[in-house]
Formats: sequence, structure tokens, C-alpha cells
Amino acid sequence: MRKYENLVIVKPTLTAEEIQSSIKAIEEVIISNGGEIATTNSMGMRKLAYPIEKNERGFYHVIYHTTAPSAITEIERRFRLNEELLRFVTIKYDTNREVKAWNQMVEKAQKAAAAAVTPAKTEETPATEAPVAEEAPTTEAPVAAVAAE
Repeated sequence: MRKYENLVIVKPTLTAEEIQSSIKAIEEVIISNGGEIATTNSMGMRKLAYPIEKNERGFYHVIYHTTAPSAITEIERRFRLNEELLRFVTIKYDTNREVKAWNQMVEKAQKAAAAAVTPAKTEETPATEAPVAEEAPTTEAPVAAVAAE
């Protein structure tokens, strides 16, 4: 099994739920053809370099996976049939140097995904701390008194 990277650009006219279901369908295509997804990286909505089918923007999503080389033709065929995709590209990592770079990109994407989950937990802790909430109104009270005059 070789290591691959797929970058897909989904149409921006879809709702967030439709984009997520489209990405799940793309991942299902890879899995159904014997692939194993190492990680994914959702890059979000971005401006395109040039309009594609009158779309100025697109939702970028990267999938790092290992697949048998014979399955790539079927995966790309199914991508071409998917009307929700504006563009896609498949990159093969073959040499030892490329495989090392692929492993580093997978680790970086996994760390980014873990970091995206961690800030949500850290945001909850300041809200539960009482001293921070008490200090804010005391500093605003003199400003409100000055504004009333």
C-alpha cells in the first residue's frame, strides 16, 4: 500500500451540512476501495485563483491515506462523477524522502486537529472562574457613571 494525499475542492454553494456529508462520501469512496485514512485536514472556505464554474470560492479539504495503487483509478473515476466537487488532485508519495515528508504532514495535521479541540476546553475554564467575572463589572462601573454625567 502506498501513501497518497487527496486535495478536494467542494462547491461553496452547499450548506455546511451538505459539505460535511460530501466530505464523508469522499472518505467512503477511499475506504470502500481498500484505503485507510491516516488523517484529514479541513482547510475551510478559500478564494480560488480563478473562477471555476462561476464560483469564486471553494471549500478545501485534504485527505492523507494509504491505498493500493490499483484503487486510485477507481477513486479518481468516482471523484469525476461527483458533481459537488470543483477540483481534486491526487499526489503519490513514493520515495523514502517523500514518505518521510508525508509522515510529517500527517503528524502536523493531527496536531492541528488536536489543537483545534483543546482551545474549546480552555475557553470554558475562564468562564467558570469567579474572580475574572467580578473584576470586569467593577472596572465598567466608573465608566458608566462618567457617561451618565
